[in-house]
Amino acid sequence: MNPAPAAPLAGITVVDFTIMIAGPYGARLLADAGAEVIKIESPEGDPMRKRTPIRNGLSSYFGALNAGKKSVMLDLKQAAPRKQALDLIAEADVVIENFRPGVMKKLGLDYETCAAVNPRLIYCSISGYGQTGPKSGHPAYAPILHAVSGYDTANMQYQRAADAPASTGTFVADVMAGQVAYGAVVTGLIGRATHGRGDHLDVALLDTMLSTLVYETQAAQAGGPKPGKTVYRPARAGEEFVIIAAITDRNFQTLAEAMNRPELLTDQRFSTMSCREQHWEEWQEIIAAWVSGQDAADVEKYLLARGVPCSRFRTVEEALRDEHLAARGSLQTARDAAGSYQYVGAPFQSQLSRSSAVVPVAELGADNEAVLSRV
Repeated sequence: MNPAPAAPLAGITVVDFTIMIAGPYGARLLADAGAEVIKIESPEGDPMRKRTPIRNGLSSYFGALNAGKKSVMLDLKQAAPRKQALDLIAEADVVIENFRPGVMKKLGLDYETCAAVNPRLIYCSISGYGQTGPKSGHPAYAPILHAVSGYDTANMQYQRAADAPASTGTFVADVMAGQVAYGAVVTGLIGRATHGRGDHLDVALLDTMLSTLVYETQAAQAGGPKPGKTVYRPARAGEEFVIIAAITDRNFQTLAEAMNRPELLTDQRFSTMSCREQHWEEWQEIIAAWVSGQDAADVEKYLLARGVPCSRFRTVEEALRDEHLAARGSLQTARDAAGSYQYVGAPFQSQLSRSSAVVPVAELGADNEAVLSRV
């Protein structure tokens, strides 16, 4: 029997100086792909260790962002622990950090210092505004970057009768910046394999958020009247809501037939995608009127059976119970001293790194002896 192939990043060592969400998530994705990720924590630990949900004193929020890593506790304010960190970096492939620009330099662990001891090092910095520019030193968390990028205002403009930006509860900027950092590090490693040199990668949450606004950044530069935007809106069905996204002409034709509205197929307002865009609100009102009074689950089942993109608006609890996730193995199981729980694994799947193994979450400083004995 052939042995199981190694995970894609097996043999890659990452020294992780990140806290909170963006950096830890990006580093966890590297661990998901098989890298050895050594998380360096202060004596107080990553603040996320204290964030709810808490089970028997342990945060599953922290665990979901840091499963599969080793934990080394070092007081980087002291010279000897800084030397230990630099010794680890000298033998590592990757450093990832998400402090405000200048913090790593004060600690003597900036890119230039680290590259001097390890020229092949891939060093990834994640920050709100990037390492350069007049705002690089500004404090920034995800809600700030949602606002400053225009993301929140753009989303508000798509809401009917909204007179204020929506409150922020899901930290899109952090999660996406973590994914961008993962891609940047893998790109850096591929580049190193080609030319043999290290690199300093600069991931900015501002750039990340602007990258989500593909249409909006172009419309903002168009000049004259702003072009219209197709906004897919919820339609009430009984006590719930559904979303129907009949985007293509084929989707439209199928939906019109499913609604028993054949006359829509010859209506000049809706006959092509371009025409529907010009009469978009009218088209959305027709959909809403058809859905009204029906059961959301029945609408979803009816349209999906006919190939029309449609979904009820579900809770996260409902989504996690979806048999589709179980079939794909999308959820991983983490385990700490308080027990086991599930978290969403990497948002892509690889035949080489897919695993159903339970992933440990290290307690603060659990790996000091094993890791530091190597340097």
